[in-house]
Amino acid sequence: MKITDIKIRKVFDDESPLKAVVSLTFDDQLALHDVKVIYAKEKHFIVMPSKKNPDGSYRDIAHPITTETRKQISDAVLAAYEIATDEKFN
Repeated sequence: MKITDIKIRKVFDDESPLKAVVSLTFDDQLALHDVKVIYAKEKHFIVMPSKKNPDGSYRDIAHPITTETRKQISDAVLAAYEIATDEKFN
């Protein structure tokens, strides 16, 4: 599957580690919402959509199965985030 669209839905400017909420479209047929861009430990990374369990822990509700797919998604989202933040602050 190929990523055919990335929308940076929200960009957060404050000191929060949450920097953006992203929606992805795959093959113009499948949407994945609420992928988060987080900044912690001096780097950006993505977090897949998750659900809070009754015990307070979180569980991904969608996630890539392979390392290669996770890297493809992460690289694409972080590149789109960088473009979006450059446009917003320039």
